[in-house]
Amino acid sequence: MRVPTTRRYLMCPPRFFAVDYVINPWMDPTRPVSADVAVAQWTELRDTYRRLGHTVEEIDPQPGLPDMVFAANSGTVVDGRVLGSRFRAPQRTAEAEHFRRWFVEHGYRDITMPEKVNEAEGDFAWTGTLLLAGTGFRTDPAAHAEAQEVLGVPVVSLQLVDPRYYHLDTALFVLAEATDTTRAQIVYYPEAFSAGSRRVLQRLFPDAVRATKEDAECFGLNGVSDGRNVVLPTEATRLGELLAERGYEPVYVDISELRKAGGGPKCCTLEIRKG
Repeated sequence: MRVPTTRRYLMCPPRFFAVDYVINPWMDPTRPVSADVAVAQWTELRDTYRRLGHTVEEIDPQPGLPDMVFAANSGTVVDGRVLGSRFRAPQRTAEAEHFRRWFVEHGYRDITMPEKVNEAEGDFAWTGTLLLAGTGFRTDPAAHAEAQEVLGVPVVSLQLVDPRYYHLDTALFVLAEATDTTRAQIVYYPEAFSAGSRRVLQRLFPDAVRATKEDAECFGLNGVSDGRNVVLPTEATRLGELLAERGYEPVYVDISELRKAGGGPKCCTLEIRKG
């Protein structure tokens, strides 16, 4: 039986949620969006984590930063070391400083702000032994070497090739971190990656769960796992069935309003690993 591990997350309420510009293929400013609906969906996601026994801390949202809800893009924390973010899109640039201040105000001292474009857990996935790092649309390839130097962990670069899956966390997530006796297990959508990156993933994770186009299009690959419970969008039922066959427990949440900005459960969730 799979055993969950208690996690600590940082989230940001979408009080100022809007789609006023386009920085990914999912965003359409002509479609109506509701901040109230986004807040309700976000609240259910936060409360789901708490029901599963996890700690959720919150950062105050700021007016004029509608994408601040996607906290995963604002930092990578491994063993208490914090690597901040540097956004590619100018509309999001100011978010990085708000999150940096949050870490300072909450007692973190080992904080580094990157020199290269680095969209944090949007493109970085910690497996327990190494950091999978995406590039192709947002994070600069040179940021991978910077992350290795700052965090002191091995980094494996992966090339994204489909603009709909512009961040690594839209195409892959970690189901169970590696232990002393078991390798990490991941789920990913192969078609989001270059041929060489697919071969790397096959070599590193031969027992990975491979998702389908339908799983990816509903943001099923933007899931969050604690090693047993896997939080998924409500539409990702096929993926949930595959995970259940592997001994995981799917937990479904509605993120339909947040998806209008190109985000899902993981996008809203920055994991703090204190070490």
